[in-house]
Amino acid sequence: MTTGIGVVVIGRNEGQRLVRCLASLAGAAEQVVYVDSGSTDGSVQQAQTLGVEVLALDMAQPFTAARARNEGFNRLQQLLPGLRLVQFVDGDCEVVPGWVQSAAAFLDAQPQVAVVCGRRRERHPERSVYNLLCDLEWDTPSGEARACGGDALMRAGAFSAMGGYRAGLIAGEEPELCVRLRAAGWKVWRMDAEMTLHDAAMTRFGQWWQRSQRAGYAYAEGAALHGAPPERHWLRESRRAWWWGLGIPVLIALACMVVGAWGLLLALVYPLQAMRLARKGSRSRRENRLQALFLVLGKFPEMLGQARYFWRRMTAGKAQLIEYK
Repeated sequence: MTTGIGVVVIGRNEGQRLVRCLASLAGAAEQVVYVDSGSTDGSVQQAQTLGVEVLALDMAQPFTAARARNEGFNRLQQLLPGLRLVQFVDGDCEVVPGWVQSAAAFLDAQPQVAVVCGRRRERHPERSVYNLLCDLEWDTPSGEARACGGDALMRAGAFSAMGGYRAGLIAGEEPELCVRLRAAGWKVWRMDAEMTLHDAAMTRFGQWWQRSQRAGYAYAEGAALHGAPPERHWLRESRRAWWWGLGIPVLIALACMVVGAWGLLLALVYPLQAMRLARKGSRSRRENRLQALFLVLGKFPEMLGQARYFWRRMTAGKAQLIEYK
């Protein structure tokens, strides 16, 4: 059946995660394109065995997920001239049966909406606190939204009109695209429906730290691009990271210079903030406490990520990926 629906999957060294991803898309679209970014684990061969069109990126050019999605979309347009809807999905995700069809029906019924996404869940939240944190992070309200994540169904025409993702961004490319879409009069919507199962495979503190640094870098770059009124994109998140990650530690150090060890009492603001955030949570007591603790702790790597962005700006260096796996 001609549906005008295509899928772009991106990945690198995802192994069985990619196999699950591609298998979950069987029958969901007219055409699937897998964009590989230098895998060495046989991902390309596995995708070809499953009958999927494979686009291997030229790794001589700077790689970003945004660039991979753009090139995948361009190939999809060549293969499917009647493309009207495109599902973007990361190779470490499995698409829930029926999601693409229900999301497409929603877009057909809502002509003002350009992007629709649903609930992304972590496959194994019980295996580590870091996987659980991902699952909690993605538990956002349904309805009109300001942004989507890497998994979303979009109108091909709207995506093309915006020029696709900003290819130079190493992170935060989806919210940045949504800023431009909303400025053009489109809406972004989050359905109350299961969309994908994600496999973060985060088992170490260092992985979480790197991922948080990447978020801080994205906050800084997003605020630099769209932080001016009326959007104020990620301006609050950027300022919070600087305040909690650097401002308060500097105040504590200054207080210690003036009043000695008594200045360390200012550090109590961190556990108090964690307690305040935990009380606002809507999950179990354990989940609320864990999320609050890591929200506070995360301001330190987020601040470092922002510092990394500004250092690159000052030194005119090239952006480098911040990967956690």
